[in-house]
Amino acid sequence: MRLILLAKLAVGLVLMSAFGIRAETADRPNILWITAEDMSATLGCYDDDYATTPNLDEFAEESVRYTNAFASAPVCSPARSCLITGRYATSLGTQHMRSVFPIPSTMSGFPSHLRERGYYTSNNAKTDYNTANWQAIIEASWDESSQKAHWRKREDGQAFFSIFNLMTSHQSRSMVWPRKQFLEQVRSRLSREEIHDPAKAPVPPYYPDTMITRRTIARFYDCVTAMDKEVGAILRQLKEDGLADETIVFFYSDHGSGMPRHKRALLDSGMHVPLMVRFPEKYKHLAPAGPGETVDRLVSFVDFGPTVLSLAGVDIPDSVQGKPFLGQQATSPRKWVYGHRDRVDEALDVARSVRNGRYLYIRNYMPHLGYNQPTAWPDKGVVREEFYRLADPERMTDAQWHFAGPSRPVEELYDCKADPKNLNNLADSPEHQDVLRKMRQAHHRHLRQSRDVGFLAESQAWETFEGTTPWEAARSGEIDLEPLYKAAAQVGKAGEETYLEQLESERAGVRFWGTIGLVGLEEVSSQALRDLRDALDDSSMAVRIEAANALARHGEVAQALPVLKSALEHELLSVV
Repeated sequence: MRLILLAKLAVGLVLMSAFGIRAETADRPNILWITAEDMSATLGCYDDDYATTPNLDEFAEESVRYTNAFASAPVCSPARSCLITGRYATSLGTQHMRSVFPIPSTMSGFPSHLRERGYYTSNNAKTDYNTANWQAIIEASWDESSQKAHWRKREDGQAFFSIFNLMTSHQSRSMVWPRKQFLEQVRSRLSREEIHDPAKAPVPPYYPDTMITRRTIARFYDCVTAMDKEVGAILRQLKEDGLADETIVFFYSDHGSGMPRHKRALLDSGMHVPLMVRFPEKYKHLAPAGPGETVDRLVSFVDFGPTVLSLAGVDIPDSVQGKPFLGQQATSPRKWVYGHRDRVDEALDVARSVRNGRYLYIRNYMPHLGYNQPTAWPDKGVVREEFYRLADPERMTDAQWHFAGPSRPVEELYDCKADPKNLNNLADSPEHQDVLRKMRQAHHRHLRQSRDVGFLAESQAWETFEGTTPWEAARSGEIDLEPLYKAAAQVGKAGEETYLEQLESERAGVRFWGTIGLVGLEEVSSQALRDLRDALDDSSMAVRIEAANALARHGEVAQALPVLKSALEHELLSVV
């Protein structure tokens, strides 16, 4: 008898638990994210006539379509770090691609807060959260994160938040894979009518119009069409399960397309993304517009997580930096969205962007580096060879040379309404100096408010943040970031004397930016060469490397090579 009573009690507890889960989420929407990899707004519903995307075009007619949605970075892992936390990667110290800096243990992915309130959460399947804490984020955020994760594994009646990450439009497929692999794994899924004709490919003015370029563009659009089929399959599953009327569905891409000058670039071609949100009749009161209508509100990836929490009626943690744009906790529209470009694979960089509804401002802090830096993995794509083969200002137009040339402007300003492809840099335009000043101020203000830690060289950051996290260190009051911002702001604007003064600083971070300034000068004095030779013995590896770089660029290769060779043998994979 006692065993029977215990068994009944156990069953009762299980039923009560299940009922509690259902009750907790009964009046809350399911939320589904469908994320495409490496894709600009190359969809029919975004007025791209070359695109073949019938499923997403139909979805757009049922959705609110955003025209001003932007990634926080033009490459996946820093962008995903921002998406999962609702905090800027530059504030977390996760701004470099494949970063392993830790974030505070109190920060879990935003889906963990949904789980705490009874939601079933699933992720299929990419994570790429770009931090030493990635495993803890996965464990806290997801009931399941795998290639088989699906809302169908939840308890009966339990609300869900599910992500499906679609790789078919990824740069690997669209540009890097050998053609045979692309034909077998992507093109084979298309009918003859769905295959894009290279002769009709829309070649942008910043590309050389060659057959290789056209074939690569057509291949990318083939990948987008194959991805569109996957979106259609997921939406059909939702309908078959009787859940379409209970689910708010987001579709977006993780940054611009994997084509050259798109991915990895802070231009609109790398940062502007499609975003559509479908609200079923039950939740139409949460929609900012009707089905098929557009919204020009500025939204950033940092806003996406808080927006999901707001739609689900879940409190947003105070330290979250994003602004929810939907739901009961929605804020007033933002005036600016911000972007960053830092190390991507082995290609170094520090650049920041500010975008409002019309203008894009970019500050290149390493202007001696061009947009088209050699990078081992993307260079497997044959279209990259076209840029290297034709990289000559006498053979290229200004638009092509802007990408293929060896350097970049210190500042860039584009009127994105008049110039959506960002071809005409207005930074020197007398008529736009007031706009430039406001955008520059917004950039400087954001650096300080967000406590951007990206102005320390990577090896210096490892030393500075040892035993803590970049986020906590920047807010502790023990680390002053202001001298770094001021030193970096001189690059490309000051003269040799300023950079030599920076080389005398007690702070390694300031000395680093002094060497960067000297790297970018066309000529330097004999005194500068002497100071750079002295800097080859600097206590900071980052300073030693950039001093060697400067000497090599100014003709003293023999002096530079031993330091650079030593750096290759350093225990850190990224010593700057």
